[in-house]
Amino acid sequence: MIHTLVAGGGIGGLAVALGQARSGHRVTVLESRPEFTEIGAGIQLAPNAFHALEALGVRDGVADRADFIDELRFMDGVSGHRVAAMPLTGAYRTRFGNPYAVVHRADLHRALLDGCRRADVELLGGQRVTGYRQSGGQVAAVTASGERFSAQMLIGADGLRSAVRGELVGDGPPRVSGHTIYRSVIPMSEVPEHLRSRAVVLWAGPGWHFVHYPIGGGAFLNLAATRDDGARHEVAGEPATPAHVMDEFRGLDASARRLLELGRDWRVWVLCDRNPVETWVDGRVALAGDAAHPMLQYAAQGACMALEDAVVLGSLLRCDPGDVPQRLEKYNAVRRERTARTTLTARWMGTELYHPAGARALARNALLARHSPDELHDAVAWLHGAVDWDGA
Repeated sequence: MIHTLVAGGGIGGLAVALGQARSGHRVTVLESRPEFTEIGAGIQLAPNAFHALEALGVRDGVADRADFIDELRFMDGVSGHRVAAMPLTGAYRTRFGNPYAVVHRADLHRALLDGCRRADVELLGGQRVTGYRQSGGQVAAVTASGERFSAQMLIGADGLRSAVRGELVGDGPPRVSGHTIYRSVIPMSEVPEHLRSRAVVLWAGPGWHFVHYPIGGGAFLNLAATRDDGARHEVAGEPATPAHVMDEFRGLDASARRLLELGRDWRVWVLCDRNPVETWVDGRVALAGDAAHPMLQYAAQGACMALEDAVVLGSLLRCDPGDVPQRLEKYNAVRRERTARTTLTARWMGTELYHPAGARALARNALLARHSPDELHDAVAWLHGAVDWDGA
């Protein structure tokens, strides 16, 4: 049995903890906040996420809280014309072996937390990890209070501004993307009937886009509107007025604008990521999720990649304590290329797919419109398909 420490009790950290517990190990999660909670709104889960949730034993718990999506719909945000749609039922589910769904972040977190409790994972709140020390076959996580927690392995799943990454990689603050996102959740009862659907709908415009989809069993509509505004400083969860949001998206088609006008209690973030790196491992310490490969939201794969990390770690770490460093090196090798490709694809999508203007936008529309459903499925097969958890 390996004693594993996990820094961070968010979605990625709890998934890692659950994967280790299901592999027969003792697990302790150190979370900086007093309580294990999750904030935010909707999150998209492609079939690869459901494959991971199934391996972690919590697929049904998430599926019970999820809204299954029939299509990804791409709209010209200025003209209001439907450009293309990728169906997510029938052939898609048959090909990829699982559905595409959306869920509230808190519901996904709750399912993982319940799984950890059932697996007797030790959950310690109010313990912010600030670094680590290694000696022999042990690693100690050092917390802000000066306490040390020792084990045979430490996984840093402490997010975008990971202290574990700061010591392991030392690459400074995150990269500010220059994109600002405004988020709101509204009751579906306030949405006009003709604007309701079981779809993730994206309205693309010059230097901006707007996405909406149902969550909470269809009781709510998640709104997310993004501007490529050159923002240079990090912002996380600050309030924004409805008037400001509407002013930022003046060119939006009337139908989409009607939805945007329903938004309230808006919160704003400036999106950040990091450049891919070669190494996430230092002896008995490794990174996972946003601590390892934070990415922009444009591929809707941040949480999916974290769930995959957790399953790969759980699969590879079925070993003796003495083999931990070598198995973590293999984890690094197995996950590095896929997550780097996803990170760079997300950046490309934001620039080339969601935000072009003028002739580039017309060329994009023409290109997307030419693709058949099967061709669209082919384009996402590398991302949405099943993953070899052992990396063989």
